[in-house]
Amino acid sequence: MELFYSNQIEGDTLLLDAEESGHCVRVLRHRAGDEITVIDGEGTLYRCTLIDADPRGARAGIVGCEKGFGAHPYYLTMAVCPTKNIDRYEWFVEKATEIGVDVIAPVIGEHSERKVLKTERLERLVKSAAKQSLKGAIPQVNGPQSVKDFILSAPDSAIKMICYCFEGEKHSIPELLSSPGAPEPGNRSRPWLREREGPAPPGVGGMSEVKFPASGVPGLDANLPDIYILIGPEGDFSPAEAELAISRGWTPVTLGASRLRTETAALVAVTQVYTCLGE
Repeated sequence: MELFYSNQIEGDTLLLDAEESGHCVRVLRHRAGDEITVIDGEGTLYRCTLIDADPRGARAGIVGCEKGFGAHPYYLTMAVCPTKNIDRYEWFVEKATEIGVDVIAPVIGEHSERKVLKTERLERLVKSAAKQSLKGAIPQVNGPQSVKDFILSAPDSAIKMICYCFEGEKHSIPELLSSPGAPEPGNRSRPWLREREGPAPPGVGGMSEVKFPASGVPGLDANLPDIYILIGPEGDFSPAEAELAISRGWTPVTLGASRLRTETAALVAVTQVYTCLGE
């Protein structure tokens, strides 16, 4: 399935930007009358018919939609310190998007070797990875902030886990997510639950919508488990950062006996959440 992206949706038509239009018309050689599929980055897939095959700004008519396309039944924020080698961090961002993540939050710790991070390339990576992995929602990429500020800003209602070389008792992500009664729904909803303003587009009132089943997976009106996972830099968190996290309700977790690089640890955490809750 070929997916294009557009955030310019008005009534029963949508516009592709110059980059998407060029790929659609010049590279893939679509012509007026062809059927194409477009995501809005908020979780909805639109089935469309190409009206104007302009490589600088293609226009398509909407004939159907599917909300929650490729969605997962949880809301995951990964707060990960950027690595010294930026290629490793970009690898994590791409693969995490393919598996299932909602927010990438770069955080700068006291022991971080990389103190500056530009997010423009990360934003391009998550858009490409979302389309490649058949997802309607594109993860949000936050601007960098300090570990301490991120710890303090995380909501009390969230399931908050920190991966750190603590002494003493530690839990595992599967243990926390599969214990009786956990995880409870949090205060997050899918972005695609927000209806667009205005009446339904003319001629598409019967657009098909795929909803989650009632059992096991939250439905359209349900809130989602809100999960935050914090991964430190190559030099790990400082004791002060770790102590602050514990004081603010973050649970220490282990990812196993192996010593993992930052980007590997982050991807293992994403995978464990997906394995526990993604089906």
